[in-house]
Amino acid sequence: MASAWQAKAARWIRPAAWLGGLVPLILLVAGAFTGGLGADPIEYVTLRTGFAALLLLMCTLAVSPLRRLTGWNWLAPARRTLGLCAFLYVCLHLSTYLVDQGFAWTYIVEDVVERPYVTVGFTAFLLLVPLAVTSTKGWIRRMGKRWQKLHRMVYLAAGLGVLHFIWLVKSDLREPLIFAAVFALLMALRIPALAGRRPGRAAAARRGAPGSRDERPGETRPATTA
Repeated sequence: MASAWQAKAARWIRPAAWLGGLVPLILLVAGAFTGGLGADPIEYVTLRTGFAALLLLMCTLAVSPLRRLTGWNWLAPARRTLGLCAFLYVCLHLSTYLVDQGFAWTYIVEDVVERPYVTVGFTAFLLLVPLAVTSTKGWIRRMGKRWQKLHRMVYLAAGLGVLHFIWLVKSDLREPLIFAAVFALLMALRIPALAGRRPGRAAAARRGAPGSRDERPGETRPATTA
């Protein structure tokens, strides 16, 4: 029974992730037609798209720990979908900022250089660009093991996104600190997975494997279970 519902969930998880990821955009479009963007629509859209991008990045990072803790491997396709939705909102966030600045590139460059929250936000965007470009199956095949190493940059990008939010908000820090706490928790959950890949453990596993040099002829090491 469990395998049956997991198979059904695997078929629906990607469309569900797309639908959930596009809800903030649908609400913004609806607000544009109904006058629900407030007195300053540009500022409203900038803040909402930034919030949606950070929320979806946290959801993206949460997929692997959830899979590891629950055994729900059907969640795997949602990671790529949520990541692409997060990048969509990052692009919209940056675009509305450029519109707000009137595409005055001199002032924009000054912002990037002189304002720390703009600097880290722009850096996070640059880190996410190659991740979005190489998210296709073709790039995964071409890059092989290098693909996983490259896509670990999402953790750095997410951390910079949280820092960007903290430095941007000047008064009420509750929302940025909640994001910071969630990010810290996800990183803590990531530690066991990283510890399991340490070179020392890998070497020990190889030495303990049948046919390794540490195994004497005629001897067989007792089997162990994880």
